Amino acid sequence: MRTVPNTARSASLALLVAVAGCGSLGEGARTMAYPDLRETCARLLGQTVPAQLIGADTGAGSGDAVITETAFESARPLAVSERGPTPAARIEPALPPYCKVIGRIAPVRRGAPDILFRVNLPLEWNGRLVQYGGGGFNGVLITGTALVPGQPYDRPTALARGFVTVGTDSGHQTRPGEPVQRFALDDEALVNFAHASYKKVRDVAFEIARRAYGRAPARAYFVGSSEGGREALVMAQRYPAAFDGVFARVPVLNWTGLQHAGLRDGLALASGGWMDRAQTQSVHDAVLAACDELDGLKDGIVADPLGCRQRFDPARLACGAATAPPRCLTAAQIAAIRTLMSPLVMPFELAHGVREYPGRGPSGEAIPSSGPTGGWGSWWLGESAPDFPPSAPPKNGIAWYYGAGAIQYFYARDPALDVRRYDPAAYRERIMQVSALMDATDPDLSAFAARGGKLIILEYLADYAQSPYAGIQYFESVERRMGAARVAEFARLYAAPNVDHVGTGAPALVDMLEVLVRWVEHGEAPGTLRVLEQEPRAPFAVLRSRPLCRWPQIARYRGGDPDRAESFTCTPAPRQG
Repeated sequence: MRTVPNTARSASLALLVAVAGCGSLGEGARTMAYPDLRETCARLLGQTVPAQLIGADTGAGSGDAVITETAFESARPLAVSERGPTPAARIEPALPPYCKVIGRIAPVRRGAPDILFRVNLPLEWNGRLVQYGGGGFNGVLITGTALVPGQPYDRPTALARGFVTVGTDSGHQTRPGEPVQRFALDDEALVNFAHASYKKVRDVAFEIARRAYGRAPARAYFVGSSEGGREALVMAQRYPAAFDGVFARVPVLNWTGLQHAGLRDGLALASGGWMDRAQTQSVHDAVLAACDELDGLKDGIVADPLGCRQRFDPARLACGAATAPPRCLTAAQIAAIRTLMSPLVMPFELAHGVREYPGRGPSGEAIPSSGPTGGWGSWWLGESAPDFPPSAPPKNGIAWYYGAGAIQYFYARDPALDVRRYDPAAYRERIMQVSALMDATDPDLSAFAARGGKLIILEYLADYAQSPYAGIQYFESVERRMGAARVAEFARLYAAPNVDHVGTGAPALVDMLEVLVRWVEHGEAPGTLRVLEQEPRAPFAVLRSRPLCRWPQIARYRGGDPDRAESFTCTPAPRQG
């Protein structure tokens, strides 16, 4: 880790001063200083929030919450590390003076794990709260001090803008050497992971803010990516009065379908379909050759992946045809690619009538990354063909490790299960139970809309951790249920092309918290936005920008500087069938 140079540090600290008025968020964002917060912070230690104030609407019950740690933290300057698992993870953003509050919510059933939480109370508060979602299978306490998912690196954090920020571990603690899915064997831990913990922690955070500032937050927002994106949608669906604005980035919303697809796609690799990096690069190059110029510009970005599905045929890379070893593909490898790109159809309907999980790709197969996350190599292939039992990444792909493990612990509830013998029909009742808990696919958002809630979903179209088309299918199901005109009053779906799950591959950075606040509090409904690709080091130079089009539109080149958003226009993309 290195602290940025003095000029960049000064700019970073200047941002903290500027956000006393929250910059461009408007008059409603002005902060108020609480000079006694240091003393208040110390007094919070050991305080209890009684169970009757926590999660009354979750149906899961709750124990008391107790504050186990408090500390008043001084302002922290921006710092950037040389490397990290993702570009955003290299950024340690500037923070203002604040009170850190850590605690736990006791379980209902003796022996079940606690729910850990963290609440950050800024010295200068804008009257709002932002809750951060988790990732993967959670089990790690979210700090609430990071950038909002997908945020430009030079924008202040939510805490630096004056928001109370909140995080949780979702009600279980991952221990070294244990499978990350093991907690699901405990019914209470599973319900907390599915939905209840986030609402319980929200309620505790509201009470802590009330005690610290003398009033509860006037507005509340939930932001999350991947698993956190699922959590964001769960809040809008199950707890429509809890949050005024929700941002779900690359949400794993069709959770049951995703885990079964991870199993299916991994088994295709284990049956002779695994590919090395050279073969992956061959596929990537073939996709670009077929589809790069569909938007009118050859720039290494597949802007129209749906159109690309009609043009790209992996069979053209078959050994003995136009391609020779070592970069050609066997019949089993071609079949594996077609499996990945094909929908998974379950043998029965899941929650809310969903039966299909859409396929993935094409585009982004060989997206490079600064760490262990990127393209096929990280999410699908790993360093070798799937093991039985699954090996942790990077040896096996993340989707295989997550999916096969979920089958064992969530659905079969048998850690020793040989997933090669798994038959969903034999576990139908349990699958339906878990689907009802975990899947954020309820298309009825009428209660959320009626109380003025606003929702933004952002998908990345080269995502192989989950299918971006699952989010598109979900949004279209909401439109069918409620009518497109009504949905447009409170929800937006955006899709960034050629971007991987963690935001690499093409311009993807946008300040969605600002967009969401402006919509919720000022009635400024977002249209076409602008996404950036930045250097993940100060001064965070903008490398490229693109329009971020509302789905079902995609950006097409109309002439001019290919690295500037103004050189593109949003035009209709083909709808899913």
